[in-house]
Amino acid sequence: MLLRGFQANLDHLIGRWPRYRELFERAHSADPALTVRTFALRDWRDLQLLSQLAWMDEEYLATDARVSALSKKGSDFTEADKQALRAKQLELLARVLPEYRRARDAGQIEISTTPFYHPILPLLCDTDIARQANPGTPLPSPAFRHPEDAREQLLRARAYHERLFGAPPVGLWPSEGSVSNEALSIAAELGFRWFASDEGVLGRTLNIGFGRDAEGVPSNADRLYAPLRIHLGEREIAGIFRDHYLSDLVGFVYSRMDAVAAAEDLYRRLRIVGERVHSRGPLTLPLILDGENAWEYYPGNGRGFLRHFYSRIARDPDIRALTVSESLREASEIATVQGIAPGSWINANFDVWIGHKEDVTAWELLARAREFYSQQLERRERGEPEAPSGEQLAAAFEALLMAEGSDWCWWFGPEHSSANDAEFDAFFRQLLSEAYQSLGREAPDELAEPIKRIAAPAHVDAPSAFLDVLVDGRESTYFEWLGAGLYSPDRQDSSMHGRVHWLHQFRYGFSAERFYIRVDTVDAGLAALQDAEFRITLRGDDELRIVLHVREGKLYDQHVETKESCLLGPQEAVTAASDRILEVSVARKLLPVGKRKSLSLVIALWEGGLPVDVLPAEGWFEIPLGEDHFAWGLH
Repeated sequence: MLLRGFQANLDHLIGRWPRYRELFERAHSADPALTVRTFALRDWRDLQLLSQLAWMDEEYLATDARVSALSKKGSDFTEADKQALRAKQLELLARVLPEYRRARDAGQIEISTTPFYHPILPLLCDTDIARQANPGTPLPSPAFRHPEDAREQLLRARAYHERLFGAPPVGLWPSEGSVSNEALSIAAELGFRWFASDEGVLGRTLNIGFGRDAEGVPSNADRLYAPLRIHLGEREIAGIFRDHYLSDLVGFVYSRMDAVAAAEDLYRRLRIVGERVHSRGPLTLPLILDGENAWEYYPGNGRGFLRHFYSRIARDPDIRALTVSESLREASEIATVQGIAPGSWINANFDVWIGHKEDVTAWELLARAREFYSQQLERRERGEPEAPSGEQLAAAFEALLMAEGSDWCWWFGPEHSSANDAEFDAFFRQLLSEAYQSLGREAPDELAEPIKRIAAPAHVDAPSAFLDVLVDGRESTYFEWLGAGLYSPDRQDSSMHGRVHWLHQFRYGFSAERFYIRVDTVDAGLAALQDAEFRITLRGDDELRIVLHVREGKLYDQHVETKESCLLGPQEAVTAASDRILEVSVARKLLPVGKRKSLSLVIALWEGGLPVDVLPAEGWFEIPLGEDHFAWGLH
């Protein structure tokens, strides 16, 4: 609640209700744990309701009887108030799509679509295309090449659109304005007649620039303010390209101005373009925004700005507000080019989604899961015994299509961050895990490790003595783990940001012939684990994985694996017990270290076949070797 309840614009949404701002200030002036202890039931209930009421449109706040009454009440809400608001939310949500269809049928708007799970289509077709947009872009190895998935994303989008609105779409806003010849060829083949992208893509396609003068009028304006037909072998598709400068004024600048002054400024700029730019036909000036981003920053949700702007357009005989299809019909002869420069509406490249090592890791994980699916599909098509069923394959493919969405990689790399980074990371890896699970295979351990490597602050103590541990799942004596090394991350901040943690800390240490590990879970969490696996991986000269199956806090099965095999009869070499804590003892002969100066350790927790937690979150924990570190000596 503390995370979700305040994810809203402070001035225009939270600040509208004194009680909401009071709760915000209380929650953000104290430690989250203290807030949880001091918030009363009344506080939680008011936060629940105000966090939803804040997103109600101003017209509903003013004119809808139920919403208006709750808004005026402002605090001390009841459970009945919560249910009343929920019912109103469902009622209003049910009216959204029919209203769009009504506006479409009346000719007021045209509804485009976007690929179903919002993937970057050019990268689905071939990740190597990123190098054409930016020669310095790092690339996954091997490349991800599945144009058939791009086709499926578009087919699903068309089918869903037709089901909702009664007719297939003719226009495509490719996710993030991202285009390539292969992606647009697929779109044209499926019946799309137009697409939209950014002026940067147009500039690279035509090898021209759009530098602005003091009034914001671009050079080569007659080329920017005209549609372009892209010829792609036997197919073609028309494109329009947004005026980046004017669109960003609407998206990021006008919200800070008086509504009338902002609308007048935009109108004035359109008039200047019309008067100064000469063309054989009408100018087509696209203003394109991701619609959810701008309006919460405007007073009144931008209504005053939009109404004044459109009233000025309506009174001007030289300017017409048109849908894209209308503008294409009214354009004079449309120029044609052979192909388009690959890119998106962000810097005319794909770096946001593939330009960082975290992005590359995500693509490589996706590629391996996709390849495993392809192998299982081929087994099914060959009629092999024990091949996955059609239902299993369909479930895996659905998870993969979802994992192809662009928003996962939006949060990887340095460009963007939010309070929900860890959740996006976890959801992406969970989808890949589900793909493996659906096909009857355990997800690989690498999916337990976060992709976004934000090192959590941790308290680390080096070992100060050799150990002698009785492996029974309990701290048998006070002295048993005295002198052990300790890794204890500070996870308070990340818990505030929505991540649920199970692993609290681990201890470790050596005797002459054994290596010991102790894992402490959060708040006696071992007993709450219904069917879990602890996967402890140790890396010396070789890699050793210990898999411990825990049910309701008790160890009921274990096995030990190397990269090449599963070891038989490992009970003497590896002993483990689970009760109040998890304790593990590993024989030295299983961990050859040669001349290595350290031993690497990572502890992952899986439940229901999915990764739920890992220590350390940022990767391997290095344990120094040598008697000076109360560890095995170096050879």
